[in-house]
This record gives sequence, structure tokens and C-alpha cells, in this order.
Amino acid sequence: MLLAATPKGICALRFGGGPDPEGRGELGRESLLAGLREEFPKATLVEDEGDLDGCVQTVTSYLRGERRRLDLTADLAPTAFQQKVWSALQAIPYGETRSYAEVAEGIGRSTAARAVARACAANPVALVVPCHRVVRSDGGLAGYRWGADRKRRLLEQEGAVRERPE
Repeated sequence: MLLAATPKGICALRFGGGPDPEGRGELGRESLLAGLREEFPKATLVEDEGDLDGCVQTVTSYLRGERRRLDLTADLAPTAFQQKVWSALQAIPYGETRSYAEVAEGIGRSTAARAVARACAANPVALVVPCHRVVRSDGGLAGYRWGADRKRRLLEQEGAVRERPE
């Protein structure tokens, strides 16, 4: 896992150990750092010597199922549409899912399910904005930036029902 922050909050939370969403092989430490450098080319990256320990502990306790919320401040620069989508995702309760179409409907853009999917894929802070809670209308997992297996495990950990009748 890579966690990056600015003085304003978390700006990246990414998972390693799976295939690189950009098709560059396996996501190891160097691939995660390269992606961060690409996304923030003007930033000076400083390896944390403990400043983010509290955030890391919060995320790991969430991943172990010891907490249901990630109350971490994020420093994001979304488009207006992404902001609507990400706010809607943060309102999905732990243990529940919504379809891309339901999210689109919920933000008043009933025909924008594909755009919702793109906003989910652009989410730079996995778990903080819980895009893993969005599934296809038939209950299928659909895509996930960090891999379908990871999405499945997150939903199973949360006890989310994946198959829902229409």
C-alpha cells in the first residue's frame, strides 16, 4: 500500500501486489512511486519517517475489519462531476453496494452510469472514497482499479451483498 499526503490531507491511497492498472506489470513499491511521481510531477516526494503512522494504522485497522469508517481528510482536486460522484460514494453505508446506474440517478444524472464508472476509476484515494462499493446493475463486480479480486475481498469483508435482484 502507498499512502501519500500533503499538509491538507491524503492525496493518494494505492494498493500494490497486483497488476498495474496502466499495464506496466506487477505493482510493487517502485511502480507505485512512479505512478505517484507521474500524477504529481511538480511535487517533492519525501519518504515518511512516521508522520503518517496514524493514517496507516487507521487504514490497516479498516482492512483488518476493526473499523467501519475511514475518517481521513483528503486533499483532492476533482472535477465538479467527480466531486458529486465521490460524495455519493462516501454516503454508501459500510456493507452495502450501489450500481453505477443508482449512483448516476442519485446525483441527478440518470444517463451517466458510464461517466460514474470513469469517476470511480479516477479516484486517487482507495477506501477513503469507497469506489469498491459500486457494482454493475446485475450485482457483478465490474472493474476496479486495484483488481477484481481485491474488490471482492473488500466487499466480502464488509459483508456487502454482491448479488441483488433488480
